[in-house]
Amino acid sequence: MTEEKKTIVTEEKRTIAAGEKKAIVTGGSRGIGRGIVLELAARGYQVVFSYNTDQGAAEKVTEEVRSKYHRKCTFFQASFQNKGAGEEFFHKAVDCLGGLDVLVNNAGVTRFESLTELKAETLEFLVQLDFMNYIRMMQSAACYMKEHGIRGSIVNITSSRGERAYPGDGIYGGCKAALNRAIESFALDLAPYGIRVNNVAPGSIQVRQPEELSGKRSFMIEVYRQLGQKVPLGRMGTPEDIAKAAAFLASEDASYITGVTLRVDGGLILPGMPERQVDANSPWGQY
Repeated sequence: MTEEKKTIVTEEKRTIAAGEKKAIVTGGSRGIGRGIVLELAARGYQVVFSYNTDQGAAEKVTEEVRSKYHRKCTFFQASFQNKGAGEEFFHKAVDCLGGLDVLVNNAGVTRFESLTELKAETLEFLVQLDFMNYIRMMQSAACYMKEHGIRGSIVNITSSRGERAYPGDGIYGGCKAALNRAIESFALDLAPYGIRVNNVAPGSIQVRQPEELSGKRSFMIEVYRQLGQKVPLGRMGTPEDIAKAAAFLASEDASYITGVTLRVDGGLILPGMPERQVDANSPWGQY
């Protein structure tokens, strides 16, 4: 066989192998989750994702995946603030895919309340959705991968707020900080089975598509522009930025990386988010 034919055969095998990979993404109907679903599909994954309330948005994502990338893509409704919802969704997703190589935990909500105004329902809601469900989903995926001898990958979307404190984000930021620490131990738990666990920590991300920023939301265009100027790299992050980082950590290119939290924030928290502008030449400085 000639070297040229060997190369063609090798590329075909790689394409087939990529096409057989299967991924679960939570919260994949919009924003960062949508970006992750599309990026994984572009890389040859079959994807099952969850949505919470907007079925129409979920349908649009599946149509885009099928038309652009011709990959299997399905969704199920899941409200992860309810105990047991994560495990139920996981089993439906695995059954639909017929296997699992990658889990991306993305579904979550940001809520701000100061300690003196913190409501019990907010505390329970955030801890369940932004921490407990992540743990339970990771556990389900890890047990499945271990049982089936899959050297898979788990990626969680956390936040730069897990490292940098702001007023009112004690519970949300605390959940993300706990997740950053927890995966370090989980990485050690799963390393003997070849299963890797990592986090991606976004900074300020423009989660709304341009077409969504009309009417009552049009003011957000200027908000995003002004906030982007305060980021050291000079712009807001995009769902695609986070999706590419998550896909990298899930891939064989990151096969020697586990237990890390990769910050993807354009340098946002290096100097600290600004409380007020120092001067025109240093828009991100903070007193």
